[in-house]
Amino acid sequence: MKTLLNVIWLVLAGFWLAVGYAIAGIICCVLIVTIPFGIAAFRIAGYALWPFGRTIVDKRSAGAGALIGNLIWILVAGWWLALGHLTTGIALCLTIVGIPLGVANFKLIPVSLVPLGKDIVPTGSFI
Repeated sequence: MKTLLNVIWLVLAGFWLAVGYAIAGIICCVLIVTIPFGIAAFRIAGYALWPFGRTIVDKRSAGAGALIGNLIWILVAGWWLALGHLTTGIALCLTIVGIPLGVANFKLIPVSLVPLGKDIVPTGSFI
């Protein structure tokens, strides 16, 4: 079932989300200061491409740098991304077929809002 949902997601939304996050990652990697944001954008791109069967967990090694970076990210881009995922998720949940895709959009909200200090792992993995 995860594979079927991932294929539907990939065709309808995942590819374009992943491309958008990858372009943002490339732009962020142009400047040395924003490379951590670029790496986070690439990580989100992979998650946006194939979200079913994976989940987000907090990194235990994340510290003050991740906190400061996340605050900057929220102010610059995070809340816009989270709002976009929220509205798209609500729109998808209006149809019965789109409910699992809407839930996948809701799963992207935490990592798009605060991407630093997060890991994306297969569901059921314990790190």
